[in-house]
Amino acid sequence: MAPLIASQEELQRRRIVDINAETVSNFASTDFPGHWPGESHEWNLQKFRDNFSVEFHRNEQFEASFSLVGVDASIANAFRRILMAEVPSIAIEFVFVHNNTSVIQDEVLAQRLGLIPLKGSVEGINWMRWFKKPTEDDPEGGSTPSDFNTIVLRLDVKCEKNPHAAAGEDDPRKLYKHAHVYARDITFHPVGRQEQFFVGDDAIQPVNPDILIAKLRPGQKIDMELHVVKGIGADHAKFSPVATASYRLLPDIKILRPIVGEDAHKFVKCFPAGVIGLEQVTREEASQKGSGYEGHEGEMKAVVRDAFKDTVSRECLRHEEFQGKVKLGRFRDHFIFNVESVGQFDSDVLFLESVKVLKLKCARWKRGLVDLAR
Repeated sequence: MAPLIASQEELQRRRIVDINAETVSNFASTDFPGHWPGESHEWNLQKFRDNFSVEFHRNEQFEASFSLVGVDASIANAFRRILMAEVPSIAIEFVFVHNNTSVIQDEVLAQRLGLIPLKGSVEGINWMRWFKKPTEDDPEGGSTPSDFNTIVLRLDVKCEKNPHAAAGEDDPRKLYKHAHVYARDITFHPVGRQEQFFVGDDAIQPVNPDILIAKLRPGQKIDMELHVVKGIGADHAKFSPVATASYRLLPDIKILRPIVGEDAHKFVKCFPAGVIGLEQVTREEASQKGSGYEGHEGEMKAVVRDAFKDTVSRECLRHEEFQGKVKLGRFRDHFIFNVESVGQFDSDVLFLESVKVLKLKCARWKRGLVDLAR
């Protein structure tokens, strides 16, 4: 028997995850050897290169949106998890309190400081080594603070009355000096080789200088030494370089039967703005037999404008007048990523960092296989 050759329409159907009113179907991937008779689905590098593509939708410093087309869900999810938990970054880990007479307890203030996103030279951050913390089993086994594993910051602020404040002034920020302690009050003190990497605009500093840390009143003081180390989000969320990293599948909307008149206007309201549009039924469409537009010349019909903007709320499937007229789905191999950086790395650089991490993990796995084969 001659091998079966799937049509382009059939191949496109296999890419779609069907979205029904209450369920999801056709969600399992079928592109593996032996599933479809007469078809070969073994892994092929050249085929992957031909089908894989990257499409950018937004590329800003703190937010990037792009599509990965032609990859498996396991790969896309690996990138997402690595972005959140395994791309190294820096954060305040140790807080040495010399004096704190504010109303905020030491441990609460230390927690607030640890969550302040920091930025600096990416080259310097990559140069830094890991700081090993001592454990209960090995209290002497921790690292010694050095220029290559610890960055020193200081927060030394005292609130005093402003002698030049206007009479009757009731704004604490004008009535007192340092009534509000902000992230900009944290100062960087480089040591050793840090002076070569963290200089000028690349010095270690808070991403947002206007983050409020505490409020003080005359006589109150905060004097702390802060030690910054390198870490990953799997250890603590403060080390995660992203505010969020998520993806969604590209929506697919097919209008199976004409939707015209008042139904068309109602159909538009079932979707976010810009997804569905309205067009007039032309004379050619109205005169074509079997088109469904007979007798509707000049009326408005619903058409799909931009399925990318759809959130797949399934609202249209809840109305009887649209039953059998529309089919919703998602492309199983088209992942729309949205990456929001906290500021330590540019948003588009973050994804490249996750690729580097995955490559290192694959290299370690490959070395492990070689060792097992010996």
